[in-house]
Amino acid sequence: MAYTFQNLKDDIRSYTEVDDTVLTDAIVTTMAKNAENRIYRDADSDDNRFYATSNLATGNRYVTIPSDLRVIRYVQLKNTNVTPNVQTFLEKKDTSYMAEFYDKPGTASGIPKYYANWDANFWVVAPTPNATYEITLAYIKQPASITTSNSTTTYLSNKYQDLLLYGTLVEAYGYLKGPADMLQYYEQSYQRALASYSIEQQGRRRRDEWQDGAIRTPLKSPSP
Repeated sequence: MAYTFQNLKDDIRSYTEVDDTVLTDAIVTTMAKNAENRIYRDADSDDNRFYATSNLATGNRYVTIPSDLRVIRYVQLKNTNVTPNVQTFLEKKDTSYMAEFYDKPGTASGIPKYYANWDANFWVVAPTPNATYEITLAYIKQPASITTSNSTTTYLSNKYQDLLLYGTLVEAYGYLKGPADMLQYYEQSYQRALASYSIEQQGRRRRDEWQDGAIRTPLKSPSP
């Protein structure tokens, strides 16, 4: 069954045996958001992968960061000024390298080869583009939160209810200053759910049976 935010609130109050006069909607909302953020930081998820295509402008090496960006995965450049079009991947560098590589950011220079995170609002390429180039930014986006409304469901709440529940219960028992053994129990439950989630998201979903072979569990067989 898919979890809605209302389902999650009801379960948190049932598991902790505390009603909504203590665990108010506002408090549980904060707990759920904290749990979601912890999960997103602890494990990479295919659901949060996103792609945005735009154009580099001649003479401008700064690119505005999408509002929902958390991490840049890679940048692909397409040179549509030649036939056939040529696609290349830009190499990630530090901003200090970018400054040394090209010290005249206002002057058109050539086809960009490198990119770097510049600040909270921009990332930067070098050399500064000498023409308009199409770029595709692959990044990890800010995921949707289950707390948007009582009827909201998310990728986590649809497929990994146990992980979301245990993560929120850890937050709840910390807030309630509950028994240490219960806090430890739910933290261990969260870690087990996180391990299986990570194996699926970062392992099995990124394998191909034809190329990698089917995953096989070793069998303990006694010698004859």
